[in-house]
Amino acid sequence: MSLTRMDFKDKKDSELQKELYEKRKALRLFRFGIAGSKIKNVKEGRVLRKDIARIMTELNSRSAGQA
Repeated sequence: MSLTRMDFKDKKDSELQKELYEKRKALRLFRFGIAGSKIKNVKEGRVLRKDIARIMTELNSRSAGQA
């Protein structure tokens, strides 16, 4: 499931950090699954990378707004 930027507006920084950790962990497991030919949905990796980028963009825009 892909998340949108509006989903991140209501979340706290700590929740976004936790979500980022979980997405990175899922991407790592996805890559190992691809190497072992266990993954059938190859589009999942693209979705995970884009979600990670969305979370990082939101965190960076918040930190830039505070500085």
